[in-house]
Amino acid sequence: MSINRVNISGNLTRDPELRATASGTQVLSFGVAVNDRRRNPQTGEWEDYPNFVDCTMFGTRAEAVNRYLQKGSKVAIEGKLRYSSWERDGQRRSKLEVIVDEIEFMSRGQQQGGYAPDSGASYGGGYSAPAPHAAPAPVQAPPAVDVYDEDIPF
Repeated sequence: MSINRVNISGNLTRDPELRATASGTQVLSFGVAVNDRRRNPQTGEWEDYPNFVDCTMFGTRAEAVNRYLQKGSKVAIEGKLRYSSWERDGQRRSKLEVIVDEIEFMSRGQQQGGYAPDSGASYGGGYSAPAPHAAPAPVQAPPAVDVYDEDIPF
């Protein structure tokens, strides 16, 4: 028996890219930076070393989730690893990516004009991290969002 599950949390390294396959399936691609802490052998101090993870999400949820993500958003992801290889310009290329099954938004409030869901709003779970220590933003009602029951994955 083998198990292919991965859980990561980190920040988006770029704005997500939404596209569609020839058959109309929505495909959302984004990158997540996950820090690894190691002791520096010269200084003895602990340092963060980033790992960059490519993530892909499929289906109608991908389109709905795209509305809430932007570069810098903190997310928690659960999914499975997928290895792909191909040839481009005579060069053999490959990558390991996470196929996202569940995503939780861990950022809160207004971010660069975009709306991030409040506490408990996620696609697959119920955890939201506390807001970062920053000057409180004026309270505004969230914009109307046209998310329907068929967009919710549970």
